[in-house]
Amino acid sequence: MIAAGADGCRSGWICLIREPSGEVLPKLFGTAEVLMSQEPRPAVLAIDIPIGLVEVGSRLCDLEARKRLGPRASSVFTAPIRPLLAAATWDEACSIRERLERKRISKQAWAIVPKIREVDRALREKPARQGWVREVHPEVCFWAWRGEPMPHAKKHALGRAARLDLVGKYFGPAAFRDVRVCHRKAEAADDDILDAFAALWTAERVVQGKSATLPQHPPLDSHGVRMEMVY
Repeated sequence: MIAAGADGCRSGWICLIREPSGEVLPKLFGTAEVLMSQEPRPAVLAIDIPIGLVEVGSRLCDLEARKRLGPRASSVFTAPIRPLLAAATWDEACSIRERLERKRISKQAWAIVPKIREVDRALREKPARQGWVREVHPEVCFWAWRGEPMPHAKKHALGRAARLDLVGKYFGPAAFRDVRVCHRKAEAADDDILDAFAALWTAERVVQGKSATLPQHPPLDSHGVRMEMVY
């Protein structure tokens, strides 16, 4: 059964797939629709993007993730509320959120709204995809992988080294390098590739029946989309 892990990148989505031989193959996809339409279809596609959105407030999975990540808690930002998907600009999104929650949306959160919107559309148009497309957060994956939160941020030299060490021990010492040489950094940054490896590690746990979710019993949003983080 093929497992895949994907992370957003400058050129769209970087997706890693482990072949039966053990080799990890990278693929770039321009949109979420193309990513989810790839053939052969993965048994599980773990993707680093919020899936399922509340109308107001915070998702339970985001809150639980922060509790577990300790020094990395700030890496989990509040997913945008669903009404913000209708906004065309950051200013419009801020106006909508101010009306509903008396606060604005950060530019960091707004920057990924287009990708959240396209994933939401792809899942809602074909609900059966929810059976094999699962949300992950890389730092939650690394927490489960290491057995405790990563002590350093991924952009810190020690943080990058610790993540590379996990990837090398599990996927092979040359795995990251072999993926890195396939695509320019202008297409996918080192961070994107490391996060995709974390997603792939989790996707394989799902296939093997070893995964768990935050929260343990994920709720559905107003459109019937599951709100969870799998690890």
